Amino acid sequence: MAMPEPPFDDLYREVILDHAKKPRNRGRLADRTQHAEGMNPVCGDEIALDLRVAGDRIADIAFEGQGCSISQSSASMLTERLKGTTIDEAARVAASFKAMLIAGATPAPELGDLEALHGVAKFAVRVKCALLCWNVLQEGLEQARRQLARGGT
Repeated sequence: MAMPEPPFDDLYREVILDHAKKPRNRGRLADRTQHAEGMNPVCGDEIALDLRVAGDRIADIAFEGQGCSISQSSASMLTERLKGTTIDEAARVAASFKAMLIAGATPAPELGDLEALHGVAKFAVRVKCALLCWNVLQEGLEQARRQLARGGT
């Protein structure tokens, strides 16, 4: 006899589905300072991420893309969580998210609603879907760091 799933699994599924159906921060930023793109050639998921960095802070962030509900939800949740953070804080959240999905780390409190994607770790083929936007983010953060090092804002 199968054990019933814990009730919080239903809540997490609802969070993921809500972001898939009504993605936050979808679109392009006309005043972006960074742009990065990536795709998963195995499944066809695509993500383009625009950032507007002011000083060392992500003032605005948006994404465009297509793919499965996991990749699109992850991107939507990423933008909600990282808008207004510093570049270093965004990098720490990204590292915590990756540790949760790849290494099986206990979800860090700083992840907030991103913890809803914790169950994806059980499905190796879907981990790449959830990580796509985070890998694209890393490129955007590196662009921002290079710009800051050159004295740009």
